[in-house]
Amino acid sequence: MSAGGVQWLGLAGPTASGKSAASLALARTLGRPVEIVSVDSALVYRGMDIGTAKPTRAELAAVPHHLIDILDPRDSYSAAQFCADARRLVAEIQARGALPLLVGGTMLYFKALLDGLDEMPPADPAVRAELDAQAAGRGWPALHAELALVDPATAARLAPNDAQRIQRALEVWRSTGRPISSFHGQRTTPDSRDSTPLVSLEPASRAWLHERIAQRFDAMLAAGLVDEVKALRARGDLHAGLPSMRCVGYRQAWEALDSGDLQPLRERGIAATRQLAKRQLTWLRSMPQRHVVACDAPDAVQQVLAVAARCLATPGNAG
Repeated sequence: MSAGGVQWLGLAGPTASGKSAASLALARTLGRPVEIVSVDSALVYRGMDIGTAKPTRAELAAVPHHLIDILDPRDSYSAAQFCADARRLVAEIQARGALPLLVGGTMLYFKALLDGLDEMPPADPAVRAELDAQAAGRGWPALHAELALVDPATAARLAPNDAQRIQRALEVWRSTGRPISSFHGQRTTPDSRDSTPLVSLEPASRAWLHERIAQRFDAMLAAGLVDEVKALRARGDLHAGLPSMRCVGYRQAWEALDSGDLQPLRERGIAATRQLAKRQLTWLRSMPQRHVVACDAPDAVQQVLAVAARCLATPGNAG
């Protein structure tokens, strides 16, 4: 419930689990003003609307939303930045007499906010630019091999083309002379993590979620996902290694446009989204304080409302 001693309610779940509908229902029925803070590493980017299932204009107008469309796709956004922004927003929202409702599927962000973050060195733009230039000439597998020499433990768990993580690990090494793994465990822990109300939408049937994922990806394709990615590519300042372009759906569309063959896009996009959902559910299972609601239940939204009401009525949770 508490981020720096300030009350908030969380609503998490894998992609396509119905978080948006449940959050809007909460905002309508909780009997107090609600403002939504997005917990999503893709919704922060401007110009990426279709493939992120960004809330519609009507939804954004119905309830105040935060941390949506705050960055250009050239930029990166970290869990540490999210935590700083979320804590600031939670305080501001509560000062306005409203309930902060944190909604999304980027479980690393939820985990960081609830459990604290390892104290990591800040980003170094000059080192990142140097690494980007080297990767352009030598390729990320070559930089992965370099990482294996200085930080074998980290290199062993990264794929040779995992540009984002290889870059960060080498950036830390070059900036500090220490492997990134040496910073793990130096953690700052927020107050009152165990009292945080976190409602989690999780499917009783994985097949139900897979069908929802397929339907939603088909809807994205019909709405113009490929054209959206074409427009992003046409800017000329974006590339496939950026965190924004590595988002599920965008990465597969970029690769399909590179190859000139759009035929495999649907299958690959759906498969990648299923893998994302699997990872999200694994993260959720590591959060024992969550209140689980079966998102495939016919009355899932009503169950979310009931659980949220109970959490907010618990002594110490009422604001």
